[in-house]
Amino acid sequence: MNQIYPALGPHGDIVMSSRVRIARNLEPFVFPHLISDKEAKKISDLVKNVLEKENSQYKQRFQSIKMHDIDAIDRQVYVEDHTISPALASNVNKGELLVHSASGCSVMIHEEDHIRIQCLLKGLQPEEAFMEADALDDWMGKHLSYAFDERLGFLTACPTNTGTGLRASVMLHLPALTMMGYLEGLIRAAGQLGFAVRGVFGEGTAYLGNLYQISNQITLGIKEQEIIANLEDITEQVIHKERMARQSVLKERKLELEDRVYRSLGTLKYARLIQRNEAMQLISDLILGTSLGVINQYPLTCLNELMEQIQPANLQKQSGKALSESERDQKRAELISATLEQGGNDHVDE
Repeated sequence: MNQIYPALGPHGDIVMSSRVRIARNLEPFVFPHLISDKEAKKISDLVKNVLEKENSQYKQRFQSIKMHDIDAIDRQVYVEDHTISPALASNVNKGELLVHSASGCSVMIHEEDHIRIQCLLKGLQPEEAFMEADALDDWMGKHLSYAFDERLGFLTACPTNTGTGLRASVMLHLPALTMMGYLEGLIRAAGQLGFAVRGVFGEGTAYLGNLYQISNQITLGIKEQEIIANLEDITEQVIHKERMARQSVLKERKLELEDRVYRSLGTLKYARLIQRNEAMQLISDLILGTSLGVINQYPLTCLNELMEQIQPANLQKQSGKALSESERDQKRAELISATLEQGGNDHVDE
């Protein structure tokens, strides 16, 4: 499990994680949505053989997980942990995940493209994530025949990824900017700079718990290093704006902030049933309150971890069985209450 929430990285009070994905396809094979079972297995074997070469630094470092070997709950847990995409989880027959034993790197085989190299690191580390993913890409590229066009660059199933094949993103917790009503302006500004702002689980998903993904939209006609540098630059600007917004909330709306935090704390501690969306919003309030010193009994790592643990598949994995929606709401409330009960001594900063 690739838990991105429990540990804090650089600017970890705002930046949850940095992720780089590199899309590659192999010649002369057709794209995954058209490929036969026989050819799909051939690609999978080619990729794994390259990683297991005698002189490979990756030898015996990757664990193979085939989608048809794990159940639907386990597949969804990997989605909720941001280890795999929904597209890979749904490709039960051919999809495969290779997970590095020590780093944040993984390889998705037969997602939208033949290969999706991914590196996921905590905090603001897009450059470091890119370096790890790029090194793995370089090694594989030396031994595999990538689909490449001299004019267009790397060829991908979706034209929006053609060129570098690189998608870089950061996951940000922006409660103060949301509270102050500044998010719409941020989304417009990011779009003008070639970046998209999406929900916690990517394109088309809701903004839950004040968590936002910022990712590049342009992959053609731009160098990889420029994409990473631009992402880091815009992220640092957003971090600065969020810190300023937090101080404004603390200075100008302190009573409202305290009331919001304590109400959220009370609901989370004593609710008997709670839905995922409400729980994420209330936990977000506690994270903001902790960051600004309104409460201090819960480490940020504890609260961040809760964001992951209360997701539907994670709850069912912990329970060891499938749960109905109402059963999940009950289990979620019990888990949150128990975690908060154990998380501190109820000492609160005045």
